Amino acid sequence: MFAWASYDWANSAYNLAITVSIFPAYYESVVKGAFGNAKNANDKVIVPFLGMNVESGALYSYTLSFSFLLACILSPLLAGVADVGGKKKILMQFFTYLGASACAGLFFFTGQNIELGIFCVLFASLGFAGSLVFYVSYLPEIATPDKWDDLSARGFSAGFLGSIIHLVVSLFIILNAKNLGITDGTLAPRISFLLVAIWWVSFAQIAFYYLPNSPKKSESTNLSVLFKQGFAELNHTWQSLKNLPNLKRFLLGFFFYSMGAQTILLLATLFGAQVLKLEQQELIFTTLLLQVVGILGAYIVAYFAKILGNKKALIVMVTIWTIIAICGYFVQTKLHFYLIASAVGVVMGAIHISRSTYAKLLPADTEDTTSYFSFYDVVEKLSIVSGTLTFGILSQALDMRSAIIALSVYFVIGLVVLTTVKMNELGIRN
Repeated sequence: MFAWASYDWANSAYNLAITVSIFPAYYESVVKGAFGNAKNANDKVIVPFLGMNVESGALYSYTLSFSFLLACILSPLLAGVADVGGKKKILMQFFTYLGASACAGLFFFTGQNIELGIFCVLFASLGFAGSLVFYVSYLPEIATPDKWDDLSARGFSAGFLGSIIHLVVSLFIILNAKNLGITDGTLAPRISFLLVAIWWVSFAQIAFYYLPNSPKKSESTNLSVLFKQGFAELNHTWQSLKNLPNLKRFLLGFFFYSMGAQTILLLATLFGAQVLKLEQQELIFTTLLLQVVGILGAYIVAYFAKILGNKKALIVMVTIWTIIAICGYFVQTKLHFYLIASAVGVVMGAIHISRSTYAKLLPADTEDTTSYFSFYDVVEKLSIVSGTLTFGILSQALDMRSAIIALSVYFVIGLVVLTTVKMNELGIRN
């Protein structure tokens, strides 16, 4: 269980530095420096990418959408192979090394080479998203149901703490670049991207060493045979989902509220940079604040789940998310932004409670957890694709404030669907 939680410690450095704080601000800065003469009347930076001219913020949003779309396509197929061929840990390792290598590649992104930066973002995101389906599927294998909420919270807290340490080190390098003899203005943040790769790969070895190898259901080593058998396994899981109406309703509700939550987490920093004109140090401080509060928030949500039950705890969290999205439209000052970041830190735990809630809704005799969690992963990734794509379209057609307020609709829909889930039918506290 410690080794499982340690993988959150390992990969969260990527999640914080690349998707939330340092890279989005760095991307905004170097792209503006390289292509700032191509601004249109709305003060949007237009960049050339593969023969097209695209607004820089929208391009970043579309890239994240596409990476999660690829993960949606690949993870169910690979999940079947993982269950049948006992390849869970190997595939988790593959996506980890893919993502970490792409983070290392960002060291060479300086703004003008926009294609390199975008493709590294794509593969880093794909590596992160792809590894998670295999990682999360270990949860019901290594702990009993009464420990799932606490273990999930422990993983999130380890991730927050690990990412804070990495961020503090990176922030020290960035703020003291001249004292450290770094004269290139872009070198300090690029060093932090390289540190993400080293951090991710190094600490992931704990999980890779201690997590068990999955048992094989097939002795075949032929990849095409494994894919065929894996697809059959996946189809069997899909058929069983048809007889689990509560699980389907939960996945539907999760799709909508995750769409709003994940989009805010991924693109809030870009919102702060473009709309509120926050400096890179201010954005990093904001995300540091969010992570510190997130450690406490993870255990608060787990506590509420024990007292109220998973369903009611989620309803409370999603309601708060809805209020956050509405308030985001009216943000005008740095203080407003910091207050909303603190609120987000508290309710981020809704995501970890969602994965343990899903585990509790699985049939008691479930053995092929990877295939089941691949559907959870697909729903989560599709929600990110839909959310970031919607955000990109609205921010390009209107503005980012309109895109933020639109997310509140997703939270409301998710909240309504979530109320229809009857968890007590499976003997779980409602």
